[in-house]
Amino acid sequence: MKTIIAACSQNLSGSRASIQTTLRTLLAAPWPSQRDIRSWLQLLSVLQWVLSFLLLGTISLLLLIYLVFTSFWPISALYLAWIIFDWDTPEKGRAIGYLLSKNGTGNAVAIVVGGAAESLSCHPGVTTLILKNRKGFVRMALQHGAHLVPSFSFGENDLFHQVVFEEGSWMRSIQHRFQKMMGFAPCIFYGRGLTSVRSWGFLPYARPITTVAGEPVMVPKIEDPSCEMVDMYHEMYVRSLLKLFDENKTKYGLSEADELHIL
Repeated sequence: MKTIIAACSQNLSGSRASIQTTLRTLLAAPWPSQRDIRSWLQLLSVLQWVLSFLLLGTISLLLLIYLVFTSFWPISALYLAWIIFDWDTPEKGRAIGYLLSKNGTGNAVAIVVGGAAESLSCHPGVTTLILKNRKGFVRMALQHGAHLVPSFSFGENDLFHQVVFEEGSWMRSIQHRFQKMMGFAPCIFYGRGLTSVRSWGFLPYARPITTVAGEPVMVPKIEDPSCEMVDMYHEMYVRSLLKLFDENKTKYGLSEADELHIL
């Protein structure tokens, strides 16, 4: 009995010593700084946003279709009924015309004029906007008497690298055809990985983005503007945007020789 007690005592003593050694090792190890923790949180938040953007809609649609063939089909039925009931809600609070028609201050909207059509032109070293034939926002500004405020985000093209196919190649032709049919072009791009900046992945590189707003273009209220009137204010907006770009490009990472190409 004494032998057993002695053996247990030695075992407990050894365990206590190993625990103490482990704690000393942990305390001696360098703990992550606030900067490291902040970087990890930013990385996880971007990962969550990217996964939501790429997968949430598709997964939700597939899940609703799957539930139709199970005993949980009422969930899909209720969701479909809610969509039908809520169909006109975007026209009464997220639509541009609705917001600009309101009286008072703070009725402002932001429009990405080029949209998905600019995807083929988004790669480092090239600054291109799809704007020459985009004039609907100018017509709407005239109809509501809303001022046009040019803005430009410097650094967006440095977030990802894109595989650029030459004009005339079969891959480029597929991209153009798909763009005409769907409104956007499929492009091959890559960024950093989750574990290291040097690895490849679909997360954006840690590059600063600075959005600069220029002087507003004052627009009168004309309910039925002519094409000539729309063209005139569109040209004024383009000139104001070019001025904004030239005055700020060297402040935010571009050279004096860089130009803004408008297609």
